[in-house]
Amino acid sequence: MYSPAAKAVAEKLGLKMGRANLEEFADTLLGLAKGDRNILAVTSDSRGSGKLGPFGQALPKQIVEVGIAEQNLVGIAAGLGSCGKKVFAVSPACFLTARSLEQIKNDICYSDHPVTVVGISAGVSYGALGTTHHSLHDFAVLRAINNITIVAPADNFEAREAVRICARHDKPVYLRFGKAPLYTLPRSEDVPFVLGKARQLCDGSDVAFLASGETVIHALLAAEHLSADSGLQCRVISVPTIKPLDIEAVLDAARECRAVITTEEHMVNGGLGEAIAGHLVQNGIATRFQIVGIPDEYTVTGSQADIFRHYGLSMEGLVARARDLLR
Repeated sequence: MYSPAAKAVAEKLGLKMGRANLEEFADTLLGLAKGDRNILAVTSDSRGSGKLGPFGQALPKQIVEVGIAEQNLVGIAAGLGSCGKKVFAVSPACFLTARSLEQIKNDICYSDHPVTVVGISAGVSYGALGTTHHSLHDFAVLRAINNITIVAPADNFEAREAVRICARHDKPVYLRFGKAPLYTLPRSEDVPFVLGKARQLCDGSDVAFLASGETVIHALLAAEHLSADSGLQCRVISVPTIKPLDIEAVLDAARECRAVITTEEHMVNGGLGEAIAGHLVQNGIATRFQIVGIPDEYTVTGSQADIFRHYGLSMEGLVARARDLLR
């Protein structure tokens, strides 16, 4: 996932490698469910891929397996939610937000049930399985649906806190997880994780990187590389909540920095970048701006790292984009 150069920058920053957010999700959910029998997991033949094996063994009466039937998954989760249960509906993101979109829209969001829809192996986590298994549409389709919060955590801290919030939240949420182990990002101990709020990792006034999910670490490494190599001071902002956006953080970055780059493990159409661009235009802010994501084409096939490098989502790719934008 990380080049030798990127690993060297991470070591220089003193970053420690954590585990996959999916593992953090499963362990956090198990801990919460042990203390609250109203917390349930519903899966569509995804207990193993969702790291919920220990959950099923420890709490067999709090997990429901529906088989490969994503629409049924969402309908059952909505029904349980209507009965006062706190439900986490877990399935691969590529199928969950395509096959079950109508059920998410009507059964959960329109009906206003407290269900957390958990898209696992999101983005290009499935790598070599190809476009059928890549989830590059989920932000776009869910942003168009009323009454759902969209969250893509960037490290284990954000993942853990997001799950805890969802367990006591009374509204629909889409929670997105990839499969790769992630570095633990720097943070202030006294700044809590809040849905709808961005998290600034470092400050600067040359380029603002606004990133979500597993692309955030690459933006942070790019910022450090640009600082050491070119003296550029970059602001890096983790934007875990795609909807609703932290508009104040977005507008401040655009006003205070010479350029803005958004980066996401999603199609450039309808994702974080377009959401941010819309707010900048509506607020009359003109700045150098670029969306870095997966272009509107047949996606290349390879590992997640291969795809990140190909489309410029890696540290090296983001460094090049920043230099080009400022040139």
